[in-house]
Amino acid sequence: MDTQTRRPPRIALIDGNSFYCACERVLCPSLEGRPVIVLSNNDGCAIARTTEAKAMGIAMGAPWFKIRHLRARGLVALSANFALYGDMSDRMMRVIGQFSPAQECYSIDECFLDLTGLPGTGRDIGTRIRQRVLRWVGIPTCVGIGATKTLAKLANHLAKSLPRLQGVCDLSGLGQAELMRAIRHVPIREVWGVGRRLSPDLEASGIRTAADLAQADPDTLRRRYSIVLARTARELCGEPAIGWADVPLPKQQIMSTRSFGLPVRELTELEQAISLFTSRAAEKLRRQHAQTAALQVFIRTSHFQTGPQRSDSTVIPLDTPTDSTPRLLKAALRGLRSAFQPGFDYARAGVCLLDVRPAIPAQRQGVLFDDDPRADETARSGRAMAVVDALNQRFGSQTVQRASALPQPGARWQMRQAHRSPNYTTCWEAIAEVK
Repeated sequence: MDTQTRRPPRIALIDGNSFYCACERVLCPSLEGRPVIVLSNNDGCAIARTTEAKAMGIAMGAPWFKIRHLRARGLVALSANFALYGDMSDRMMRVIGQFSPAQECYSIDECFLDLTGLPGTGRDIGTRIRQRVLRWVGIPTCVGIGATKTLAKLANHLAKSLPRLQGVCDLSGLGQAELMRAIRHVPIREVWGVGRRLSPDLEASGIRTAADLAQADPDTLRRRYSIVLARTARELCGEPAIGWADVPLPKQQIMSTRSFGLPVRELTELEQAISLFTSRAAEKLRRQHAQTAALQVFIRTSHFQTGPQRSDSTVIPLDTPTDSTPRLLKAALRGLRSAFQPGFDYARAGVCLLDVRPAIPAQRQGVLFDDDPRADETARSGRAMAVVDALNQRFGSQTVQRASALPQPGARWQMRQAHRSPNYTTCWEAIAEVK
């Protein structure tokens, strides 16, 4: 065993503060210091808030129609711009990845980093990470460090909550007694993996803080709750029990869905929406080098609107697994036409790719009694899809797409985005200008 493997583990969790709002501020500095929120699809509710917006009493998930009067007090509301956020996330993750070869991207705005064996204290490394991300990308971050992933998440919570820590909290290297003192005031609902659903039951049984959970009997936790909670308790004691994933696991299902800006009654408009959703799902499928053997199409009305309600879906099995957009579109539109019923105000639609499996040509099942196995057609389609994906990756999403997915002027199924910022970093026409 070499020297490095004997060193105690040191895991960091880095995340962007109010990430969506921070992305908007990077390209629009005039928003700095002002209360800003980002709205969900169709400008429905607040999904990100700056500190100034929180100080105004705006809760996460607050409906826009209930808080829009706060614009008179200086509130700035922006429609979600996921193209911008995804690009800024990629930039941030690449900068963070310079500090360690072992990085696990956990979500769009946070990632784990293995600092085990790196020279310097955790606080020094965390401070350098924060400074570099802020200087190179413009995103403010917080860094939590611990001997396990759960402790790193908890340390990150402390770094956000306690201003005196200046955005970095290092719990690694603490003795057991010191560690329990550090986490004894953290509410159980703030522990990673517990949340608001399980916390009332735990509090009723006397487990009110992270330290209480760490010191609880593991057999009781396993028997009364789950093995997952017992693992969480072990992690809080500094014993690694949650594995490390350098590469995200491939998805077994891929979904593309959206609520409409306005109710849709016409089949032609639904076909445009389903064509776009299928194309996006197919791109995700090829990105993880997979194929699908079946897909589901669904359309439904809104429970929040008056009038007749309906929810329809259909599953279309494919004769052979595929990642080809044209083949998937043909199947999806066939499924839509069988599910559609006239006379209803549809408010949502989507496509879900089922039975997703690795794309291994040698294991592809052929079609019995088929005079034309379509090997040449499949190869041509694969090359065409690779070119389309490369063009869209280089010049921006939907640069090349199927004509059936092009929205007509005034299409009701398109999202309401009345306050969306330009795609500063992914669209040549919207690139930011410095004067």
